[in-house]
Amino acid sequence: MRIISGSLKGRRIQPPANKWPTRPTTDFAKEGLYNILQHRFALDGIRVLDLFGGAGNHSFECLSRGAAEVTYVDQHPPCCRFVEQTARQWKVEDRLVVRCMDVHAFLRMPHAPWDFIFCGPPYALPQIETLPDLILYAGLLAEEGFLVLEHDPSHQFGRHPRFVELRTYGKTHFSFFQ
Repeated sequence: MRIISGSLKGRRIQPPANKWPTRPTTDFAKEGLYNILQHRFALDGIRVLDLFGGAGNHSFECLSRGAAEVTYVDQHPPCCRFVEQTARQWKVEDRLVVRCMDVHAFLRMPHAPWDFIFCGPPYALPQIETLPDLILYAGLLAEEGFLVLEHDPSHQFGRHPRFVELRTYGKTHFSFFQ
C-alpha cells in the first residue's frame, strides 16, 4: 500500500503483521477512486470519516491530500496502534482522531456530519447491506458530501434512493451515495 498523491506521496504503509483481519484496497482501485473524487470535490480542508479503517490506507491518503481532520474507526487494537504510530512518524497526528471500537457502536453515537465518508467493511460482514442506511439516515454525511462503500460483486446498491453510481476495479466495487 502506498500513498498516491499529496504531501505524503510515495510513502508506504507497511503493517507489522500479515495475518490481520483486514483487506486493504489495492493501489490500482484506490488510485481510480481518488481520481474520481478529486474531480467531484476538493479533499483539502474537509472532514473525513474512515470506517473499518484497517491499516489506515484511506485515512492517510486523505490526510496527504489536505483533509483538515480524519476520524479513523476500527475495532482491532493492533491496527489502531499501528495507525497512531504511523501518524506520529509522519507528523499528521494532530489531524487524525483514532477510535478503536466497533463501527456499529460508533454509528449509534451523535456526531457532527463529515464531508466524505469511506466505508471499507469486510466483504463477508452480515450487515453490509444496512450500512448505507445506518450512515446516511443518521445524519453523518454533510449536505454536499459523499459516502463511498467498498464491496465485492455479490452486493448491489443501485436501488438505494441515495445511490449515485458504481465504479468497479476488478472484484473491488465502490458504490457512491450522496
